[in-house]
Amino acid sequence: MILDLNFLLRVGAALLTAGILSFLLTPLVKYLARKVGAMDVPHDSRRMHDHPIPRMGGLAIFIGFLLTTLVFCAELRTDRGLQSILLGSIVIVILGVFDDRKALGAKLKLVVQLVAAAIVVFYGDLRIDKITNPFGSSLYDYWDLGVFSYPITILWIVAITNAVNFIDGLDGLACGVSAISSINMLVLALLVSDAKVAIITAALAGACLGFVPYNFNPAKIFMGDTGSTFLGFMLATVSILGLFKAYAAISFIVPFLLLGLPIFDICFAVIRRVASGRSPMEADRGHFHHRLIDMGFTQKQSVAIAYVLTGILGLAAVLLTVSGAMKAMIMLGAILVVGAIGIRIIMGATPSSKFWQHVKHGTPTHPEPEPAHDSPADPSNAARSDEQENSHEEA
Repeated sequence: MILDLNFLLRVGAALLTAGILSFLLTPLVKYLARKVGAMDVPHDSRRMHDHPIPRMGGLAIFIGFLLTTLVFCAELRTDRGLQSILLGSIVIVILGVFDDRKALGAKLKLVVQLVAAAIVVFYGDLRIDKITNPFGSSLYDYWDLGVFSYPITILWIVAITNAVNFIDGLDGLACGVSAISSINMLVLALLVSDAKVAIITAALAGACLGFVPYNFNPAKIFMGDTGSTFLGFMLATVSILGLFKAYAAISFIVPFLLLGLPIFDICFAVIRRVASGRSPMEADRGHFHHRLIDMGFTQKQSVAIAYVLTGILGLAAVLLTVSGAMKAMIMLGAILVVGAIGIRIIMGATPSSKFWQHVKHGTPTHPEPEPAHDSPADPSNAARSDEQENSHEEA
C-alpha cells in the first residue's frame, strides 16, 4: 500500500479539486444546455419526470475531471496509455454533446465508440492481454489471450460504455454508481501502489461527487449521454490500465465485481429482448431500475438499493485483493448475494397477486411516471424525441 503522505495528500487534493470544479461548472453547463436546446422532455412511460429538464450535465463532470488530471497527474506527459484514454474520452464527450443536442443514429454512435476504443488499444497499447486465474492453479496462473486481446478489449470498452448509459434512468443512479465504482478502484490502486490509476480514479470520483447534488431526486439537470458514456468509457479503460494487469493479488473477477450492476443490466437486457423475439438494441422499460419502481419502491429507494449493491460488490473486490485462501468464498458469496437480489427483482417485479388484480380490474401494471429520468429528448421537435428514444440504447 502507498504510505507516502505527500502522495496521499495529492490524491486527496485531486479528489477535492475535481469535486469543486464539477460543482461550480454544473450551473454554467445547465445554462448552456437551455441555450442550445439540450432539454429532456417526457413523452412516454419510460420517463420518470413530468417537466422538461436540461441535460448535457456530463460536460461539467468531464471538464472537472480533465482539468484535475492535467494538473495532478505527472505521468500524463510520458504515458501513452493515459494519453490515449484522455484522447478517447474527448471523442466520446464530443459525441455525447451532439447526441444530447440532437439525436444521432445508433450506427453512427457505435462507429464513434469503436474509434475511441481503438485509440486506446492501438495508440495507447492498452489491452486485456491476459487474465489471472482466480483460483490460483499451479498449471495455469493466467490465460494469455494472444491476438484475441484486441477485439476483446474493444468489446469490453464499448460494452461498459453503453452499460453505464443503460442504467442512466433515475435521478443520481448512474452518476452515484460510477462514483462508488471509482472510489473502489481508487482503494484498489492504493492497495497495489498504482500512482497513476489512483490519481485518475480520484479525479473521476471527485467529478461525479461534485455533480451528484444537482442530480439527486428531484434532479435539476441530467448528465445525458455526454456524462453516462464518458463515465462508462473511463471506468472501462481505467480497469484495463490497472485491474486487468497481472497483479499477484488481483484476479480477472475484480473488474466484473466493481462494474457488476451495469454489466448485469446490459446482459439481462440483451437476453430479455432476444428471448422475446426483439432486437437486442430495441429500447424497453425492463431495466433494473424500472423493475424496482414497478415493485413499489420510490426513486430514492431504488437508487439507494443500487448504491448498496454496488457497494457490496466493491467491498468484495477490495477484500479479494487482500485475502488469500478466502478468495473463492468471497467471490462466490458476493455473486450469490447480488445474484439472489437481482433474480428477486426480476422475477418479483409484478407479483402474482398484483398481476391478477391488474387483469381483473384492467388497471395498468406500471405506476404513473415519477419525476426525473436521464433520457435524451428535445422540446423543439417531438419527432426527434421519438427518434432519440428508439436510438438511445442501440449503440
